Amino acid sequence: MHRIRFHGRGGQGMKTASRILGSAFFLEGFEVQDAPRYGAERRGAPIFAYVRASKKPVYERGIIDNPDLIIVADDSLVPIPVANVLAGVKPWSTILINSSESSDTWRKRLNVSCNIISLPIIDNNGDNGSLVRQYIGVACAGAGAKLLGAISAATLEQAIKQELSRLGDNIVSENIDKALTSYEMAAKETDVIVAEGEEISAVNYNKPDWIELPFEKARFSAPIIHAGLTSSKVKTGLWRTMRPVIDHEHCNHCWWLCGCFCPDGAINIKDNSPQIDYDHCKGCMICLAQCPPHAIQAVSESEALKNESGGACDDT
Repeated sequence: MHRIRFHGRGGQGMKTASRILGSAFFLEGFEVQDAPRYGAERRGAPIFAYVRASKKPVYERGIIDNPDLIIVADDSLVPIPVANVLAGVKPWSTILINSSESSDTWRKRLNVSCNIISLPIIDNNGDNGSLVRQYIGVACAGAGAKLLGAISAATLEQAIKQELSRLGDNIVSENIDKALTSYEMAAKETDVIVAEGEEISAVNYNKPDWIELPFEKARFSAPIIHAGLTSSKVKTGLWRTMRPVIDHEHCNHCWWLCGCFCPDGAINIKDNSPQIDYDHCKGCMICLAQCPPHAIQAVSESEALKNESGGACDDT
């Protein structure tokens, strides 16, 4: 059975990638199962997708914790613990990373015994940010289809037409072009063919441990939380693609609005002024929508970091 796991960020089309790959397998005569798995449903948050394909009936269900092929759409996810890129990696697994760094560099960084293939499928840091994200998923599906050795270029093209036909001929054509380009790139850069994994027996299956969560009284479950608390040890701000920036000269200091509506308690009060905890702000922009004087602006994360390094941005 082929077991493929996609890792990407919200907005990069991992769900679409798994559907395209699943449809291509089906068109090649395989039994198929494909499904996305969501964490925090925000742009930039880690998202997973799974594809199983076999010439026999597929009885496995749930997450794939023993992947044959891991496709990483964004190399910045690799060091993030919650992304679980390396979870379940076996010596016979193959990791395909969309990265400008070489395969040798990633082998040294990760120090794992499995096969690692690094291809610059699509530049995640391109100037046309939203346009880039639009094609990352389909490009990764194209490269993955070639590595699996079971899907022809013609079948991949047919699967894309089937999945994206509702979007119009122009968009379908662009996606086919990106997928076939990455398909040919994978063929040119490596001769690796990812073999099917072995059947997994349900005999001696180890059930997962369960954690009992006691019901909390209302005073402990208040809707306004001004602290990182449950995510204090995980800098969830790494998911952010847009950053809210407060203009304190225009701020009315009505902190209860932005602070109360922040779903992650990432806005605290200091000297009667709201301060954003960027380690835990995920960039949902709810505070921007709620601010009456429009004192909060959305700035791209890359631009904010450039301003910080140049000393030109200091909103806190």
